[in-house]
Amino acid sequence: MEEGQGQQSTARVLKVESRDSWDSYVTQASEQGSPIVAHFTAAWCMPSVAMNPVFEELASSYQEALFVTVDVDDVKEIASKYEIKAMPTFLVMKEGAQVDKLVGANPDEIRKMIEKILGASSHIYVA
Repeated sequence: MEEGQGQQSTARVLKVESRDSWDSYVTQASEQGSPIVAHFTAAWCMPSVAMNPVFEELASSYQEALFVTVDVDDVKEIASKYEIKAMPTFLVMKEGAQVDKLVGANPDEIRKMIEKILGASSHIYVA
């Protein structure tokens, strides 16, 4: 397995800039049959900021999902639509519908949530 091939494009996490970009990502993921993992964050929230590298690493590990980040101050409409009340909040969506939600900076729980939605076919092992 050659792990170094995709290293040029480190930006596996897409930033949601607006409601339109959110809708576009949801549509794209639904058409591809991919779940979306969304990180609702805020620049002033230190636990959210601390989770950014973890989220990037998860995006690299689970490439069958679409990883997006949503700054709740920039895209308030999406944050309120999904009742995001604390940061960080992680949301998993499949076919345009929310299927799981986790509040708090807990890398192990986020990984479990992603593995649950991706199913047993996931072949990533983390020491």
